[in-house]
Amino acid sequence: MAKITADLHKCQGYANCVVTDPDTFDLDDDGKVMLVRAHVAAADLARADEAVRSCPAAALMLDTSRS
Repeated sequence: MAKITADLHKCQGYANCVVTDPDTFDLDDDGKVMLVRAHVAAADLARADEAVRSCPAAALMLDTSRS
């Protein structure tokens, strides 16, 4: 499984990740990214990767070395 991490100091609350992959990302009450799940199965990897790449603040990282 791949692992997603978020840098809350970088997050600006654009929510591109939530729009792209709402099964993995959400926003908390402060408008910062919140991980619904930190580990992504191979079947969901393409959508999670697209969501990570869609972040204009580069606040998300995807570690595929575990997949």
